[in-house]
Amino acid sequence: MNKDLTNASLLPASPKLLAHRSAWLKKLAQERRLSGHTIEAYERDTRQFLFFISEHVGDTADLKSVANLKPMDLRAFLTRRRQNGAGARTLGRGLAGVRSFLRYLESAGLANATAASAMRAPRQPKSLPKPLTASDAMRVVADADQLVEEPWVRARNIAVLTLLYGCGLRLGEALSLDGTALRDSTAKSIAITGKGSKTRTVPLLPVVFKAVEQYRQLCPYNLHEGAPMFRGVRGGALQPAVLQRDMRRLRGALGLPDSATPHALRHSFATHLLASGGDLRTIQELLGHASLSTTQVYTGVDTKHLLDAYRTAHPRA
Repeated sequence: MNKDLTNASLLPASPKLLAHRSAWLKKLAQERRLSGHTIEAYERDTRQFLFFISEHVGDTADLKSVANLKPMDLRAFLTRRRQNGAGARTLGRGLAGVRSFLRYLESAGLANATAASAMRAPRQPKSLPKPLTASDAMRVVADADQLVEEPWVRARNIAVLTLLYGCGLRLGEALSLDGTALRDSTAKSIAITGKGSKTRTVPLLPVVFKAVEQYRQLCPYNLHEGAPMFRGVRGGALQPAVLQRDMRRLRGALGLPDSATPHALRHSFATHLLASGGDLRTIQELLGHASLSTTQVYTGVDTKHLLDAYRTAHPRA
């Protein structure tokens, strides 16, 4: 990221407007507890918005120019972003960030957010998750020790991938586990803190305990309370990029498609549960989705698999 652009003093906006923007970002982080990635994205989106407004009005952006915004001005902003290569998802997130900022100003009596609230986000392209087949998912977990020399690192990779497929965790959720997690082999579930700092309860399978315990026995580092469970080779917290790299090597060795990523194991968890009779509400809770509509995308995946199986197996297909 360009350091000059992130320096607020260089933004073409009045000090008062910048002060309100800074207070809004802090509120999002401290009170609404949005993720760091979301805060960074909103900072970037509103930074681009201020540059656009300054150019649009031909002067430094201030509270008055923001308060006088009309729907056509916001549409012009989105058009400019689209011309610069932003896709529908980026535009939708950008509009959400600007809308949130304007609502914050509105709550302080400094602006009117009606124009932003009335605008519809660009239509998002529909894409289905790409899970692995049950057999391929099992191969990934079973053969995760391939191409890795250190026994404890092999055990680590197996433990992480088992958590993703066995519990439906996001990679970041698995890597954020405390060093003392999963010590009690009699526990039936574990509390996971996911997106938006929301906590959910996830059932545990014996195979998960077995994989984690094997890793504990071989790990050369002290997995104590307050320290990360999963470690890199130098003892620090295991970074997602390291496991993603190992997964790329593994799928190459197993002849799996590029869609075989760590996150695909979470998709596989949901899809295979649905195919085996799991209901959407339960799967929603297990995945930690805020909205059922997010989970419903897996019904499309399951239907596609059924149709593929039908076309392959039926004599008249």
